[in-house]
Amino acid sequence: MVQVTVPASSANLGAGFDALGIALTLYNRVFMEEADGTVEKPLCIIESLDGAQIPTDETNMVYQSAKTLFERCGRPFRGLHIMQESNIPMTRGLGSSSACLVAGLVGANALLGSPLSLSDISDLAAFLEGHPDNTAPALYGGLVASVMDGGRVHSVSVPVSEQIRFAVFIPDFELKTEYARAILPKQVQREDAVYNLSRAALMTASLFSGRLDNLRVAVQDRLHQPYRFPLIPGADKIFYLAYELGAYAVAISGAGPSILAIIDAGNRDFTKNAELELKRSELKGWQVTVLSCDQNGVSVIFK
Repeated sequence: MVQVTVPASSANLGAGFDALGIALTLYNRVFMEEADGTVEKPLCIIESLDGAQIPTDETNMVYQSAKTLFERCGRPFRGLHIMQESNIPMTRGLGSSSACLVAGLVGANALLGSPLSLSDISDLAAFLEGHPDNTAPALYGGLVASVMDGGRVHSVSVPVSEQIRFAVFIPDFELKTEYARAILPKQVQREDAVYNLSRAALMTASLFSGRLDNLRVAVQDRLHQPYRFPLIPGADKIFYLAYELGAYAVAISGAGPSILAIIDAGNRDFTKNAELELKRSELKGWQVTVLSCDQNGVSVIFK
């Protein structure tokens, strides 16, 4: 049996639409072993270790991605026994689907003796997910810039300054990525593209170097957040609240609805003060947790 631990991730970071992502210290864990089925009739045994509502049949994403890797490697697939611990909230813009996908691929690869490199898995994960902005941070950790070109993913992971933390505001409602993506315009103005490109580059350099004074400008975006704001009730109040409490930058996490605030590591009262302001503002159903950047990415051990 193998144990796979995969971090949550937050994509885009404002201006870095479909290109930037960061791994966070919130984890899903998956235990996986081959089952004693047959090639003609594979066994599918899936358990939730923490009571989370997950698919327990062949539609389970961990199972599906693991099966895909077996097939890609030309190995006989007789089924799997999977046990999941799901700490990353689903459909909240924190990379839960990418975490499941990566867990299945990495776990299956380990069971087969690691025939694929991490780079190969990155390519396959991005192909299955459609883009690498969550899968690459889940695999590599850190702050990751990624480009897909000709079916290959080109990624660079850099560490994030220890001066900062990430406060995540998570609501009690979901937002499907497919819907949040469908509302975006098919074309953008050149000046908007330049606006985002410059800020995405500034965000990467600032997070790596610790130039925190740049972050409020670097996070600005014209390509996706203005269209997704109306889909997140209370988003404008959360942005205002986070800045009032000293956040360096605030952005929609991935496609939403969670909101990510970049704060100073020394701001130890942020969670307490944010919870008080949420209550005072009658913003019900939101919770806030402060995380660090996971610098290592996915890990796998044999049990």
